[in-house]
Amino acid sequence: MLDKVGIAKRIAKEIKDGYYVNLGIGIPTLVANYIPMGMNVVLQSENGLLGMGPFPFEGEEDADLINAGKQTITTVPGSSFFDSAMSFGMIRSRKVDLTILGAMEVADNGDIANWKIPGKMVKGMGGAMDLVASAKNIIVAMQHVNKANESKLLTQCTLPLTGVKCVKKIVTELAVLDVTPEGFKLLERAPGISVEQIKNATEGKLIIEGEIPEMKIE
Repeated sequence: MLDKVGIAKRIAKEIKDGYYVNLGIGIPTLVANYIPMGMNVVLQSENGLLGMGPFPFEGEEDADLINAGKQTITTVPGSSFFDSAMSFGMIRSRKVDLTILGAMEVADNGDIANWKIPGKMVKGMGGAMDLVASAKNIIVAMQHVNKANESKLLTQCTLPLTGVKCVKKIVTELAVLDVTPEGFKLLERAPGISVEQIKNATEGKLIIEGEIPEMKIE
């Protein structure tokens, strides 16, 4: 089973050279630390930064440099700063190749719910709705089950939707799955996790074809 760092490391393997990538709040922010050395990847933060680097070491933080989740970050040579209008112009005009988001629920048709739990105070959906409507590719980093051990990969989302039929791939503590027109297709299983455990943790339609390999993290 993967922890949050393991999920981030596995997702980092999906990033290709030359990509422009937006990292959502939560687990996705960790991905910045595991992009392979020498790969030319530009990270975009919707609060107005192109060229985001990894998290700073303790004691080297700059309070003026933050990501959309208000975490202190670093910049890389050639980075630039701009206003939110410019940032969302990049997003809405499909200049971002890959968006990596967290989620509360994902349905087996690619619907995502990640911004609101009814009855709980939230600040708003942030840039999530623009991102899921505009990104060329969307990968979700999430927990497979909730604290009550109930599946978060569903036949139909129960929470308010952020976007419809938009998620392409999911990485959880248990598995890597593609979202296909037929349902969740199991691609890899986490170290020490069986296919049967993934079946039991997935409410939505799960497609299993052949031998499922164990994912390689390092």
